Amino acid sequence: MERTAVNPVPWSVEMGFNQGEVVSGHTRTLYISGQTAMNADGKPQHEEDMAGQLTLSIDNLEAVLSEGGMSLANLVRLNVYTTDVDLLFQHYGVLAARLGAAGVSPTTTMLGVTRLAIPGQMVELEGTAVA
Repeated sequence: MERTAVNPVPWSVEMGFNQGEVVSGHTRTLYISGQTAMNADGKPQHEEDMAGQLTLSIDNLEAVLSEGGMSLANLVRLNVYTTDVDLLFQHYGVLAARLGAAGVSPTTTMLGVTRLAIPGQMVELEGTAVA
C-alpha cells in the first residue's frame, strides 16, 4: 500500500492530520464502527473521565484493527465525536501520541454532538483502514 499526503495548506500537518490522502495498491479496506469506552462485556467505563474514555476508545479501535489484521499504521480516516470538544482538546494528546507512535496522520474530522448512543459516553472514534 502506498499513501500520499495531500496538504494544500501546512497547518493541519502541524496539528497531526492530513487534509487528504491518496491510497493506492491496497487490497483490503476495514470500515470501523464507532468505538467508545465499553469493556468486553459491553458495559460503559470511566463515567465523567474524558482521559479514561479516550484511552479505552483508542484501545477498542486498536482491537478491531488487530482482529482485522491491521494496526493504527493502516488508519487513513478517523472521525472523532464528542459531547465536549473543549474537554476533549485538553486530553487530545493521548490520541495524538498513539497516532504519532504508529507514524500515521490520518484524515480527521472532529464533531461536537449533543450525546452519544450510550448515556455517559463522551467520546467515540470511527475509522477506515486500508492494507
